[in-house]
Amino acid sequence: MEVVGLRRCFGAVRAVDDVSFALPEGGSLGIVGESGSGKTTIARIVVGLEHADEGDVRVRGRSRGGRTHGRAARLARAREVQMVFQDPYLSLDPRISVEGVLRETLSLHFPGRDHAKRVRELLDQVGLGTRAADALPRRLSGGQRQRVAIARALAVEPAVLILDEAVAALDVSVQAQILNLLADIREQTGIGYLFITHDLGVVRCVTDEIVVMRHGVVVEQGGTEEVLAAPDHPYTRLLLESVPRPGWDPKAIAAARRALEPMP
Repeated sequence: MEVVGLRRCFGAVRAVDDVSFALPEGGSLGIVGESGSGKTTIARIVVGLEHADEGDVRVRGRSRGGRTHGRAARLARAREVQMVFQDPYLSLDPRISVEGVLRETLSLHFPGRDHAKRVRELLDQVGLGTRAADALPRRLSGGQRQRVAIARALAVEPAVLILDEAVAALDVSVQAQILNLLADIREQTGIGYLFITHDLGVVRCVTDEIVVMRHGVVVEQGGTEEVLAAPDHPYTRLLLESVPRPGWDPKAIAAARRALEPMP
């Protein structure tokens, strides 16, 4: 996937300002930054929930800009990029069982097939198994619901999976389980991951490349290990220093943050 020169304004606010990056096939890239940095707006543009004012998103060499004509074309474009949100409960119908959720997606994109085998495969792939097939979302834990959301996204065999703070609401131990699951799935399928997160620990664990954003602008990008080991930009250093640890001084962090802000 290629993102080239994206710009998106909301009134006088430049939410995304000339952002470009590339996600290799089967790669994993993290976009990091604080609230208001523009990272979620980029995710919404890539998946098609927002339109860019300028720039382009290309998946498998094809532009995702412009209008698509016909239901088949719209579904084909939707299959290219799928998204997993922070709170899967909000995107799951509380009245539909896990199996029903997966069958609904499969029937929409691949009509006229018997989906029983594929449902079992997806449940096994995300570590749920058929025992969870009849469960309603409210009967599942947060980690289990996120596994259902991942299975639903994988059902259409996307080229890119966007994970927007997808483990932020989970306990640390459950986060580790989901991240390990995602690593296994990437190895098995060759799917590309775009992680949208503020958590540098997540980025360090699961991404190959990193893009650091502030106020809609990319301030630093490169290999994850290289950038986090020796950041060039003061803002990246500030993000690293903001992670609580022994001897951590929040007052010093606040002073460093003020020093980065432009003079009025």
